[in-house]
Amino acid sequence: MIDVDIDGTKEFMSDIELEQSVLNAKKAFQKLKEGAGPGSEWLGWRRILKAPNDAELDKIEQHGAEIRKNADIFIVCGIGGSYQGARAIIDALQKPFSESKPEIYFAGHHLGARYHEELIDYISRPKEDGSRKSVYLNVISKSGSTLETAIAFRMIRKWMHEVYGDEAKSRIIATTGAEGGILNKIIEEEAYSKYVIPDDVGGRFSVMTPVGLLPVAVSGLDIKTLFYGAVAEFESREKEAGNILDYAAVRHHLHEKNIKLDVISSFEPELKEFCNWTQQLLGESEGKEGKGLFPAVASYSTDLHSIGQMIQQGRRNIMETMITVEKPVSDLKLTPSESKTDGLDYLAGKSLHYINKSAQDGTFQAHLEGGVPVVKIGLGKLNEQQLGRLIYFYELLTGIYVYMLNVNPFNQPGVENYKKAMYKLLGK
Repeated sequence: MIDVDIDGTKEFMSDIELEQSVLNAKKAFQKLKEGAGPGSEWLGWRRILKAPNDAELDKIEQHGAEIRKNADIFIVCGIGGSYQGARAIIDALQKPFSESKPEIYFAGHHLGARYHEELIDYISRPKEDGSRKSVYLNVISKSGSTLETAIAFRMIRKWMHEVYGDEAKSRIIATTGAEGGILNKIIEEEAYSKYVIPDDVGGRFSVMTPVGLLPVAVSGLDIKTLFYGAVAEFESREKEAGNILDYAAVRHHLHEKNIKLDVISSFEPELKEFCNWTQQLLGESEGKEGKGLFPAVASYSTDLHSIGQMIQQGRRNIMETMITVEKPVSDLKLTPSESKTDGLDYLAGKSLHYINKSAQDGTFQAHLEGGVPVVKIGLGKLNEQQLGRLIYFYELLTGIYVYMLNVNPFNQPGVENYKKAMYKLLGK
C-alpha cells in the first residue's frame, strides 16, 4: 500500500473529530464500492482493475514497441485527462536527458499558435543525414469535438497526409469512444487504427486505459508492471481500505473548517507533472456547488523560492499534501573541493538525495510550525509498480473524499460553461 502520514495534521483536529471523520469516510467508500452514489455509471476505472484485459495489454505493448522501433517522433494530441496522465508517467520515469527515440511531444492541450506552428516546422525539418523524420500521431478524444484537440489534429494530420500520402493512415492512431462522435466518423473515412475508451471511464480517470497506456508503451516503459501495480493497490484497498480513509477524513475535516487550498507538493522534480495530474483529478472532481479545496501545485525546492513565503506566512487557509519518495533514483554525491572557498565542504560525501531529504524534512517542520496542516504521501521507490499504485490510490481517494462532500465526483458541468461562451463568440 501507499504510505500515508497524517501526524502533521493532528494538532488541527481532535481525536474525536478524526474518528468521526474516518467513520464518514468509511460510509463514502462503501457507497463507492456498492455503486450507490451519484455518477456510479462512471466506475469503470475500478472495473478494469478488477478484471484486467491481458489481451489488450499485450496488443498495446506490442504496438508501442513497433512504433518505438519505427518512429523518430510520436505526437500525443489531447487535452485534460487525454494527455495529462501519460505525460505524468513519462516525466516521472523516463531519464530526463535520454537520447533514446522516439521523441515524444504533446499537442492540442492549448490553443497556442506559436507552439503548434513550431511543432509542425520541427517535424518538417529533415534529420542530419538529410532523410525525412518518421512521425506518428495519437489523437485522443472521446467525442472528437473538443476544440483545442480537434484544431491541432486537423493541422497535424493534414501535414501527415501531405508528407506520407496513403502511408499516413498507418501512422495515425485514434483513441476514442466505441461509437458516435466526430472522431469515429473520421476514422471510418480514413481507416485509422483505433483504440476504445471504455464508456464507463471518464477522461481524468482514464490513464490505465489505452488513453495513457499507448503513449507510455511508446516511451519504452513497462505498462504491465504499471497496470498491475494499480491492480495490487486496488486489491489491497478492497480488503482493507486502511490509511486512505485517514487522508480522506483529514481533507474533509479541514475543508469543513474553512481551509480553502491544498498545496500538492514534492521535492522530486520528476513528480512535477504527476502533481499536475492530481490537480486535474481533484479539481474537476470536487470543485462543484461552491465546495472543494483548490488544488495548487508546488515543485520543491524550486518553489520554496517563489511561493514558499506565502505558504509559510500567508493566510492560514491552506493545507499541504507532500508526496515523498524514500529510496533515491540516483546516488550522486557531492565531492570535496581543494579550494574550500564555496563553503560547502560540510556536505562533502553526502548524497544529493540526503541533502534534498533534509530540505524536505526542514520544510515539513517549518510549514507545520507556520500553521499549515501537512499530510505526507509516501512511495518506497519511483518505478512503474509504485507509480501504478499511486495512480489508483489517488483515483480512489478522489471518489471517497468527494462523496463525503455530497457531490458527484465524476461529472464536470462547469467545464461546459466556457465552451458555450467560446462557441457563441466564434459563431458556432
